[in-house]
Amino acid sequence: MHALPAAPAPAPRRQLFVGTALICAGLATMYGGMLALYIRFRQSTINSGGVWRPSEAVVPEVATNIMLISFLAIYIFAQWAVYAARREHRSYTALALGLVALVGLAVINAQVFVYSQMELVIRDGSYQTFFYALTGVFVVLMIIGVFFTLVTAFRHLGGRTRDREIVSAHAMYWYFLGAVYAALWFVVYVTK
Repeated sequence: MHALPAAPAPAPRRQLFVGTALICAGLATMYGGMLALYIRFRQSTINSGGVWRPSEAVVPEVATNIMLISFLAIYIFAQWAVYAARREHRSYTALALGLVALVGLAVINAQVFVYSQMELVIRDGSYQTFFYALTGVFVVLMIIGVFFTLVTAFRHLGGRTRDREIVSAHAMYWYFLGAVYAALWFVVYVTK
């Protein structure tokens, strides 16, 4: 009597990665809509002869440009974490995730610096309202990203080294945040 061969291994379930991709897509839609409203209100204000940005609102361009450049470092460190996790190098994974969290906190700090330098009051006009809405949502997304980094580090370094999906989902979330900031930087800080 002959036995049948063993069934093939089931395909890996990638719920976390797919869920993160869907969340990023939804947040990209939301943020794109917010940027579209900002552009629409800016254009209608300029077309009607009004002043969109108050003259006292000077954007500290060095801080905003450094925030954009910081995402290049985040991309490198997040991808390094994926690379190290696939090769089961726990110490390099920890170092890469720690650097992602550190640079993420530095970006949040730079945005707080921008707030302190601009000294805008949210209720003084449409520009101020949109400015704080767009940058405030970005800061909230950054805080979520730092917590995602901490959860990834604790989960991966806590012994679940075979579960590398969370490290890949983590990197994808940071790629998404970099794209969001690039759009924010161009629309709000460059074109003003």
